[in-house]
Amino acid sequence: MSSTPGLHLVRRFSFGPTPQLVGWTRIVGATRWFHQQLRPGRIPDPLADHVWRSFPLAGMDTRQIAAETDAGTTTAQVQYYTATLGRQLWSTRQVLEVMVDFWGNLLNVPMPNPSLWHLAGPYHNEVIRRHALGRFRDMLHAAMRHPAMLRYLSNDVSKKSSVNENLGRELLELHTVGINGGYTETDVRNSAYILTGRTIDGDGLFRYDPARHYTGAVKVLGFSDANATAEGGLAVGDRYLAYLATHPATARFIARKLAVRFVADSPPKSLVDRLAKAYLDNDTAIGPVLRALVGSEEFAGAVGAKTRRPLENTTATARALGVWPDGDTMTQGLTGLMSHLTQVGHRPHGWQGPDGYPDVAAAWNSAGTMLKQWNLHRRLTDNALAGLRHLGADRLVLFVPRGVDDYLDALSDRLVFQALTPAHRAGLRAYLGPDVTTGAQAHEHAAALAALILDSAYFALR
Repeated sequence: MSSTPGLHLVRRFSFGPTPQLVGWTRIVGATRWFHQQLRPGRIPDPLADHVWRSFPLAGMDTRQIAAETDAGTTTAQVQYYTATLGRQLWSTRQVLEVMVDFWGNLLNVPMPNPSLWHLAGPYHNEVIRRHALGRFRDMLHAAMRHPAMLRYLSNDVSKKSSVNENLGRELLELHTVGINGGYTETDVRNSAYILTGRTIDGDGLFRYDPARHYTGAVKVLGFSDANATAEGGLAVGDRYLAYLATHPATARFIARKLAVRFVADSPPKSLVDRLAKAYLDNDTAIGPVLRALVGSEEFAGAVGAKTRRPLENTTATARALGVWPDGDTMTQGLTGLMSHLTQVGHRPHGWQGPDGYPDVAAAWNSAGTMLKQWNLHRRLTDNALAGLRHLGADRLVLFVPRGVDDYLDALSDRLVFQALTPAHRAGLRAYLGPDVTTGAQAHEHAAALAALILDSAYFALR
């Protein structure tokens, strides 16, 4: 499908365009909007902040959650991922939310998980959200000291007499150099040795325990250290993480992940190489890498090369329709959307493996998922989901054109921000039947027509 450069940028770096966002980028320019988005602290976000405050446990730290909830309950986690969906729907800081989602998959700590009852939400706030537009090096250091990651991948029970390899392996395979990064099983073992001693205290906070740390020479890829003392083991680990964060294989691994997310399921090597160079040239800072990506010819030429996954299709539907949280029943509305996302296997923070949700179309192409999405289009278009509201399908086009084709173009422009091809317009006219000859008559079928446009490939593309 055709698209303007500005619309293409907004589609890729938001959870769905809105009329307000598209209008703003047409005034100031999409590139300027994008650069402003890289400094989210300067962007007011009142509605998303209000929604977030409606889920008080989502913003609490580990000690606060422990004081407010019973051990092993997942109440705080449910509030966290529901509030996250609220931010994706209504935040003005869309690039931040997209990057929070990206990094949350790369350094995945899933929810719900009773063993992480007071740890998982704080992890995503303190590690992922805090560093999402900063330096990967800082994010990696924070992740490898956070109790949620340590417990999720069993490092909290790893000790020199019984070394657990989970975190040491995933650090290499999933978090940094990648499975093709050149490491060996000996490297995995040494990676696990280096991380021993990083554990959790009785309050669920990070603690380094020298008595658990393995001592002795270690070598992983090109990193080596005498690792002579238990007391110095934490510093050895920090040097190791800094080495991995700036490794060329890590640069390529992250660059490819970004290119898959924002360009194409099989991105060109030339782009990956340039992004990896930008990553290393800027000391792992993500902003310059994203600027290089959106300024590339490969990005500009990738219109139509990505398909929205179920979460993005859901949020984009609500954003295109202008859905807002409906007062005291907002929690019910978000819970309804969360139920749908659970059914299609793509709710925030729901992937239970350490590798995060897949980001290629083949992983999501099923007739069942498509039918569930189409049904959701109709529920939202019909205002049939309690707790969420929009002005109504009959208000999507406020000034009804005289002709049927003009009305169809206006409705399409409102929902997907572009005109239909003549063939697709003819398909909708055929659906209306020969008795519909005016725009006013077509307008009487606004809800059904809107749902069909949302079902189309125009909308399915990211």
